[in-house]
Amino acid sequence: MHERSPVPGISRNVWWLGLTSFFTDISSEMLYPLVPIFVTVTLGAPAVAVGVIEGAAEATASFLRLFSGWLSDRLGRRRALVIAGYALSAAAKPLLAAAGSWPGVLGARVADRVGKGVRSSARDALLADSASLETRGRAFGFHRSADTMGAVLGPLLAIPLLAAAHDQLRLLFLLSVVPAGCGLAALLLVRDRPAVARQAGLPRLSFAVLDAPFRRYLAALLIFALGNSSDAFIILRGRQLGLSLTGVILAYAAYNLVYSLSAYPAGILSDRIGRRPMVVAGFAFFAAVYLGFAAAGAPWQFWSLLAVYGLYMGLTDGLTRAMAADLSAPEVRGTALGWVQMVSGAGALAAGLVAGALWTEVGPAAPFAYGAALAALAAVCLAFWNVGPAGGAAGPQPAGPRRSPVSGG
Repeated sequence: MHERSPVPGISRNVWWLGLTSFFTDISSEMLYPLVPIFVTVTLGAPAVAVGVIEGAAEATASFLRLFSGWLSDRLGRRRALVIAGYALSAAAKPLLAAAGSWPGVLGARVADRVGKGVRSSARDALLADSASLETRGRAFGFHRSADTMGAVLGPLLAIPLLAAAHDQLRLLFLLSVVPAGCGLAALLLVRDRPAVARQAGLPRLSFAVLDAPFRRYLAALLIFALGNSSDAFIILRGRQLGLSLTGVILAYAAYNLVYSLSAYPAGILSDRIGRRPMVVAGFAFFAAVYLGFAAAGAPWQFWSLLAVYGLYMGLTDGLTRAMAADLSAPEVRGTALGWVQMVSGAGALAAGLVAGALWTEVGPAAPFAYGAALAALAAVCLAFWNVGPAGGAAGPQPAGPRRSPVSGG
């Protein structure tokens, strides 16, 4: 059904989308561990500004993901939206170098995340379209592994570049445009899948297109997202525990390496046993790790916790989307994935604001204790609520979001 790629079991579309994300994440992760330090040290802004920047940036992306996913369903084509989103993010990179205050960083991050919002749901829907139900976990796992391997190399590349630039963060921000351009070149080799047959008035941009089990799935994701603040606070926690700038970058690279190495096997395993037990386990790992961050008192503890945090990401990041794709009919798949992304982003905005306030008013451990409690609650809810079959080859393909009628809101 799908053209073969250099990796057995995945299509060429999945391969090229993986390479696109690989290069794009090299670009993004050259910067990401340094942005909170740039904001709080170079620009002298308080920690709460980091929460506002990251929460607003991710929320902007997630609200746009809903529209992007819906639009890709309406058009029956996804590739153009994916290209536009990656191009916009690449163009936004130099804005960060020009920022003279934290609102300038906010503007640059929002511009970058607008690009991510435009592309993400359409790309995830294209990934799902490019794989069968029996190999969907493998496809999403490969994509997350490729994406995250770029996130490993990005910080490692940043270390010698930062030394050569004499710690001039602005120059490093400008250099990040180069790998972003390589990602765009790989994206040109991706092809749209044949358009899904559309009916009049289908789909509506409405919560009503989702059935009750899928809404419960979204509710569990929202509970989790409300405690899942930006990883910028993890980076700040590392600095607060005494890690050097290089130490923070290396620890973050180690986290991404664990994430990259675990995502593909986790995707294959989910094709065999279903998505739900994998995601529940990931939420439980998150709760345990965040409790560890709250209690940590030494740099070596930070390193160990980040490694386990990478395992949480490998178990959940791609599989929450694969599970949403399992639960959705093809003609509303982009819309369903958009709702997942939007709910996660709305939660991220609230989580970032709460975490920033807790860090400033209570102490550095408080945001992590708060996040651990909500992650544990989300794991329990997802384990016991009726959200439909687990997905993957272990069970039948569920109906998920239903076809909406022509009229009504």
